[in-house]
Amino acid sequence: MDTAKKSDTAKKGTAPAGTGAERRPLPLPLRLLAMAIAFAAMVAFAAVLARLTLDPSPASVSIAHTNLHPGTTIKLYLDQPSVRDTVKQIGGNVMLGLPFGILVPVLAPNARGILRVLALTAIVMLLVEMAQGALVTGRAFDVDDVILNTSGALIGWLLLGRRLGRAVHARKPKA
Repeated sequence: MDTAKKSDTAKKGTAPAGTGAERRPLPLPLRLLAMAIAFAAMVAFAAVLARLTLDPSPASVSIAHTNLHPGTTIKLYLDQPSVRDTVKQIGGNVMLGLPFGILVPVLAPNARGILRVLALTAIVMLLVEMAQGALVTGRAFDVDDVILNTSGALIGWLLLGRRLGRAVHARKPKA
């Protein structure tokens, strides 16, 4: 590529194909719209999460148990005679984490990386589980739920969150 083309490319902020440089983010109005939609989706998700996890379940009092040993409840789920119940329990917990992996990179430019998304998801889900165990009848703290929720965030980040985060927020240039 000649010098004139290189300087034009640098001025526009785009990179020629194959250089590995980041693309420009969406125009500001579209970025703001994407962030507003992501915020509304996160609020709706928080309401659904609260409804699903913090509703008392008096019928479950006898079967609810605290689990501090990773893998114990997952093994119980896998050992159930009904595949439908297994899919419902494991899939439901994974699905609860998906929105974090998709929405956090859009809402928080400094939390776009996989480790930050997973850490934030784990912290939020840990707090939800602790609230369940301490405050809600028929619910108990389960470390496996945190693991499955965080796995869902990983899947959401891999499928869509990473790309959406890059589209909405420009990567800061390295000095």
